[in-house]
Amino acid sequence: MFIPPGFDQGSIVTSLGRMVYYTNRPEFWQGGPGESGDRPNQPTLLFLHGFGGGSSAYEWSKVYPAFAPDYRILAPDLIGWGRSEHPERNYQIEDYLSTLTEFIQQTCPEPVVAIASSLTAAFTIRVAIAHPEFFKSLILTTPSGLSDFGENYSNSFFAQLVKTPFLDQLLYRTGIATETGIRGFLQSRQFANSDLIYPEIVQAYLQSALEPNGEYAALSFVRGDLCFDLSRDIPQLTTPTAFIWGRQSQFTGPELGKRLASLNPSAIREFIQLEMVGLTPQLEVPAVTIGLIRRLLLELIERSPESART
Repeated sequence: MFIPPGFDQGSIVTSLGRMVYYTNRPEFWQGGPGESGDRPNQPTLLFLHGFGGGSSAYEWSKVYPAFAPDYRILAPDLIGWGRSEHPERNYQIEDYLSTLTEFIQQTCPEPVVAIASSLTAAFTIRVAIAHPEFFKSLILTTPSGLSDFGENYSNSFFAQLVKTPFLDQLLYRTGIATETGIRGFLQSRQFANSDLIYPEIVQAYLQSALEPNGEYAALSFVRGDLCFDLSRDIPQLTTPTAFIWGRQSQFTGPELGKRLASLNPSAIREFIQLEMVGLTPQLEVPAVTIGLIRRLLLELIERSPESART
């Protein structure tokens, strides 16, 4: 699995097994003449990847190194993905809500800024509602429960298809966990411009997809077992939040995002739409994503009620 220079791999143990994460080495990023090599009390940025065939923390690896000199970086592979453990189970929403909560409790003694993608961003909203004390702010790319406003993704043809025993495993091995399947997924689901899908991206996703038992989390996602109606939860959010949305995001276009944001304008402070970008701007236009995150880090914290009181 690709790990950027200046980063190490760590792990914690959750109720569903070992969860791997990537974090910056202080001596690499802060070291130098006259430097101690360590800056205590650095704020933490938590980068959380979305779901899809072969997803992992690699999804944010072109973005999070830009923040390593000034922040403590945590970028986990969620349970069932990447190098984390892959229990043989039909994953449910609660599995990710609980393991995300456990990860933050074990690694983040102070409130963090969470930067999350797609369905995981929707899970992060639910964790923030349950534990607002965990977070300073949320920066979310294309957050969706994939069954928002009463839509039911699990009734779709493909979701029904992978509910068939044995056929689901066959589809994963022949249609998802292959170089052709990965590239096809990236082209149709994640990128607006397929010319930006270079070989390293395909290989990183493929390597994750081929991890032993990698099919369990992926098939739970494709079946719709992890989908929910985010519109029912968003009104309860109190954490300062921004949405970044690719105009060409498949199945979850910006109209959906604006509708979700309108449910809670006091918490969702900004909606940014990127033209000619798909589901994952962090991979398609990483430099633009870095610039937006830098701006939002300042604006969300400065405009938060906590900052106004200090």
